Amino acid sequence: MTYCVGIEVGDGLVLASDTRTSASFDDVRSHRKMHTFQIEGERVFVVMSAGNLATTQLTISRLQHDMDANDGRPSLRTFSHLYQAAEYIGEVLAASQSRVSADAANAGVSVQSTLILGGQIAGERPGLYMIYPLGNAIAASPETPYLQIGEVKYGKPILDRMLTNRMSLGDAARCALVSLDSTIRSNLSVGAPIDLAIIGAGDLRVSHQQRLYDDTPLLARVRDEWGQRLANAVRDLPRFDWEPARPAGDTSLPPVPPPMHSMNPWGATGQSQQ
Repeated sequence: MTYCVGIEVGDGLVLASDTRTSASFDDVRSHRKMHTFQIEGERVFVVMSAGNLATTQLTISRLQHDMDANDGRPSLRTFSHLYQAAEYIGEVLAASQSRVSADAANAGVSVQSTLILGGQIAGERPGLYMIYPLGNAIAASPETPYLQIGEVKYGKPILDRMLTNRMSLGDAARCALVSLDSTIRSNLSVGAPIDLAIIGAGDLRVSHQQRLYDDTPLLARVRDEWGQRLANAVRDLPRFDWEPARPAGDTSLPPVPPPMHSMNPWGATGQSQQ
């Protein structure tokens, strides 16, 4: 499995993904799930993926090949609008799946992948799309300024409670990290390192990009401080009638349990799943 989240706010886009993949009980690896295509000053695209790794790699290779060809064929360098780029990526994704879908179905293997596209083309605002295996797409909205793919349920509550399209890029990025960390803590099929990319509105390039490992100081601080403050917030909630009053000046915190790092089987299909 995997977990990727994209957030759209007024100041731009935040995109974050884990890097863990698994093909069997004992075949767990790290693969990049965030891919960047850009012509600085003109256009920038970031594509994140969840699903069959072979399908994703074929799709990304096709996108890069078409863009590098620069011979007039449809590619990420030729479209004037972001929705057109989303449609094109959906077509490439669907074609990549159809090449192997018949044989895969007979073998009981899913070759489907789902993508998140975030980017900006000069003359437009930044935008965020989810591209489904069939090739169709939906856009983020002011009411729901985020999109998720993969193992989405564990990282969703913080996004629903906190995110608005008026939030700063920095706060949105912290929400994304907490969302990833919550998923990593609760699901062993998602794991660090975490890839984080920021696209500032009007920058027409990836403004900031960072890979965060378990021992990266920033990620460690976010994880530890979020856990401690969440525990403290629960202790500060209104008390039940049957509870004794909390002692005045009691600021002690219960210990926060460490994240789970042991491996666990998630399926043995013989196909790497992101």
